[in-house]
Amino acid sequence: MRTNIVIDPTLMDKVMESGQFKTKKEAVEAGLVLLARQAAYREVRKWRGKLHWTDHDEPWGADLGSQQWSVQSPKPAYQYTNTGT
Repeated sequence: MRTNIVIDPTLMDKVMESGQFKTKKEAVEAGLVLLARQAAYREVRKWRGKLHWTDHDEPWGADLGSQQWSVQSPKPAYQYTNTGT
């Protein structure tokens, strides 16, 4: 989409000096992507503390009977032990 906008030249200079972008268009598009990503993260964070699951191996849709749904802490992949060396 073609759009004409007025951008603060000092801000654009700082962004372009970072060396990350070859064109002003790339810099503006990166900023828009960042804003969209932040909005998506805010949406995901709304669910914090509201989703509960277990680490069972049964396929989804299987009859889980009276099994309680709760969050379980994952088991550590390794155990640190101090050997005194």
